[in-house]
Amino acid sequence: MRMKQLISSLVVGACAMMALSSAATASDMTGAGATFPYPIYAKWAETYKASTGNGLNYQSVGSGAGIKQIKAKTVDFGASDAPMKAEDLDAEGLMQFPAIMGGVVTVVNVPGLTPGQLKLTGPIVADIYLGKITKWNDAGIAAINPGVKLPAEDITVVHRADGSGTSFLFTDYLSKTSPDFKSKIGAGTAVKWIVGVGGKGNEGVAANVQRIKGSIGYVEWAYAKKNKMQHTQLKNKDGNFMQPDDEFFKAAAANAEWTKTPGFGVVLTDQAGKNSWPITGVSFILMHKVQPDANKGKEVVKFFDWAFKNGGKSAVELDYVPLPDSVVKLVQESWKANLKDASGKALY
Repeated sequence: MRMKQLISSLVVGACAMMALSSAATASDMTGAGATFPYPIYAKWAETYKASTGNGLNYQSVGSGAGIKQIKAKTVDFGASDAPMKAEDLDAEGLMQFPAIMGGVVTVVNVPGLTPGQLKLTGPIVADIYLGKITKWNDAGIAAINPGVKLPAEDITVVHRADGSGTSFLFTDYLSKTSPDFKSKIGAGTAVKWIVGVGGKGNEGVAANVQRIKGSIGYVEWAYAKKNKMQHTQLKNKDGNFMQPDDEFFKAAAANAEWTKTPGFGVVLTDQAGKNSWPITGVSFILMHKVQPDANKGKEVVKFFDWAFKNGGKSAVELDYVPLPDSVVKLVQESWKANLKDASGKALY
């Protein structure tokens, strides 16, 4: 039943966003960036429009492009799954706050396997993306999958071709679990991949994995579920093989030190805890502290304030994790302290 709700919500949300985009007016809010939170932003936008009459035109173009657009002031807000550093925020006159949390999963196209059957570890995935493991029946993969019939199939690596917060989360996790990956590729929204083919957005990676037999990729969990893809288990920091689930995303965020991290720039990859999903992430919103258009700025704040108060159910249905109430309060306080119009008047 939950899968049906997920697919229905995603389809409705996507259609709503396409309608919003095509019918955008001068009074609509505009945003651009991360593909990771696109399904929930689409659903929130649909419901908010029905409730208030105010529209949102959000371009799911990747975190890197979202950061560029907010710097250039061509949108009212940017969205990124990789937090900007405090010094970079200050240099651009920006503020940053978390909007939603969720998980990134590894997905494969291996004949004979069912979703969630294959077990992988960070070091093994790193070696695959380094081109060191090239066959699905590799001894290292076979050792942690006793009884699973693994084909002697070549592995095709699929990665993001655009600047991506999802790539940041994925490469940050691999850098934390593999010193070799950290030294040769490292963590970032855009890295120099050694092997593989690229796909634009979560959508492009998902499409390539589904098309290419023997492939492996990484996508946001909602995309994997929507497309009924073969996700894998991953071994977490405490040594437990985990299936992706919003409760395990929540567990990874349980000990996050929001107040001690400038700009809320918490990174939730490879967190300790027996139930922590190892590639959990936060999606962030970027806004100019001094708003070029005070009315638009107020509307963006109203939208996310509404989402925090009314969008939790939709978030859970789409396998995201709403922010804890304590974090929402911190975000609201940051709005009061940072967002101003040209005269210096607070927008919230």
